[in-house]
Amino acid sequence: MTQDPILNAKPILERFRLNDRVAVVTGGGQGIGRAYAHALGEAGAAVAVADISLKTALAVAEELRAKNVDAIAIQVDVTKAAEVLAMVDAIITKWGKLTIGVNNAGIGQWVNAEDMSEADWDRLMDINLKGVFLCCQAEARVMLPAGYGKIINMASMSGHISNTPQNQAHYNASKAGVIHLTRSLAAEWAPRGLRVNSISAGYTRTQLVDDLLSTPVGKEMLPHWMRLTPMNRMGEVTDLQGAAVYLAAEASDFMTGNDMIVDGGYCAW
Repeated sequence: MTQDPILNAKPILERFRLNDRVAVVTGGGQGIGRAYAHALGEAGAAVAVADISLKTALAVAEELRAKNVDAIAIQVDVTKAAEVLAMVDAIITKWGKLTIGVNNAGIGQWVNAEDMSEADWDRLMDINLKGVFLCCQAEARVMLPAGYGKIINMASMSGHISNTPQNQAHYNASKAGVIHLTRSLAAEWAPRGLRVNSISAGYTRTQLVDDLLSTPVGKEMLPHWMRLTPMNRMGEVTDLQGAAVYLAAEASDFMTGNDMIVDGGYCAW
């Protein structure tokens, strides 16, 4: 007799637990990355907080340890392959495995396309797209032999639409690249047990965004953004935590190559 998949499955909330999992979060020292690190740790994972700023990574790792989460801090520049490999090596040395990679490190910039320098383009693409690929590659090299792993890339609704009124052609292109890189790696690695998905955030309140919104330009932008967001508010970093835990957990084991848009309805117009 065929087993009943519902009656024989683990209870649903257990399938969201991350006990015995090991995660790394790049850009984990602040903002959205910090929120992801806390969410994964609260769900049961050990967490490596990786950031170009060791000071902020150490602070977040200490916050996690105060919650009884097994956590370490690692300094990494995601644009440098050797540093990314060293990051993964440090995790393997500490815990012997890596099961969740959250590739969140990224930057933004507003600049008119006709005024954009080659250096502007190269710096943003190096961090937002090349950095994501280098992290995926290094994580996969330990996950593929294990036959299981979850990679979550941080994209943006800007990878789907050209949001206005800010001019950021290079940022939009980089995030569209992350979405399609995610699909490509998902298709390539799925037969070997590795799931690759992405999260596209809408306008989300972080300290950097708050600083921007306190400027005259930011104060002009906010009403325009809210008019285009059906929920009429900015997201909080906590609004993204559930998506990260779901994609990291057993509950999403049949999901790969997907981009989850969490934007208050902005892309639904």
